[in-house]
Amino acid sequence: MAAKKKFYAVAKGKQTGIFTDWNETKPMIDGFPGAKYKGFKTEAEARQWLNDGGVISKTKPTKKVNTAQSHQANDTEIIVYTDGGSRNTGNVNGGHVKKQDKAAWAYLINVAGKQISDSQGEFGATNNRMEIMALLRALEWLVENQKQTDEISVVTDSQYVLNAIQKHWLAGWKRRGWKRGSGQPLANSELWRQLDGLLPKFSHLQFYWTKGHATNEGNVFVDHLLNQTMDKMSGGQVANKAIRASSPAQTASKLTKKAQKKSVPTSETQKSLDAIKKSLEKLEWYND
Repeated sequence: MAAKKKFYAVAKGKQTGIFTDWNETKPMIDGFPGAKYKGFKTEAEARQWLNDGGVISKTKPTKKVNTAQSHQANDTEIIVYTDGGSRNTGNVNGGHVKKQDKAAWAYLINVAGKQISDSQGEFGATNNRMEIMALLRALEWLVENQKQTDEISVVTDSQYVLNAIQKHWLAGWKRRGWKRGSGQPLANSELWRQLDGLLPKFSHLQFYWTKGHATNEGNVFVDHLLNQTMDKMSGGQVANKAIRASSPAQTASKLTKKAQKKSVPTSETQKSLDAIKKSLEKLEWYND
């Protein structure tokens, strides 16, 4: 099937106008301060955007989604699932993170009939840090593969990350020099800075919230993937490469056996496990 033709409108760059090839468009905006550009499906839409002054719209409000099936009804070109987790006391009132505590992030990207996933671990990191990392790494993959102008939906169970974007916490932190309203240092400020630099690169980005570890197939998948990463972490050293299961079939088998060992699965749990197994069987694994 022939690729869909795209029209790239550059309102502010080394050269402005409408282009039909990303490789031709990219040099017009790379390194240009405050570059403004956007992708469109038709030339008419691109021209109208330029005539209207090239306004970059903010990301749409967060929507709630309970299952992967209902989310896919939105018919977006790309669906991204992100999750972060930790095995520490950092999120317990009065607790703290120890340097030997395990943490990891994971993402799953459904694009062009393929599934791309990645996961990495870190010792002594909080759950919140891993949630930000998951979104950052997923967005970086999309930029590296020139997907910024596609219609993208991001599904996450992190209200912390979503609130920072949708409630404009990022803008406030930026105005205050990446500090909290009280003037105190902002945790993970270096990651928030990176995210602030990435978000404007996307022209059609929609965020969704889902209940964590429930029946959403994609969310359950990334949760299991990051837990597999933590299972493989040892020696007290930071994991420096993606850690994945040896094969999709073995992973699906382990997940099913683990659930059966704990208790007799409910119909919802079994349904979720079956969906994960199907996903794993068709998953294409990518190595860095």
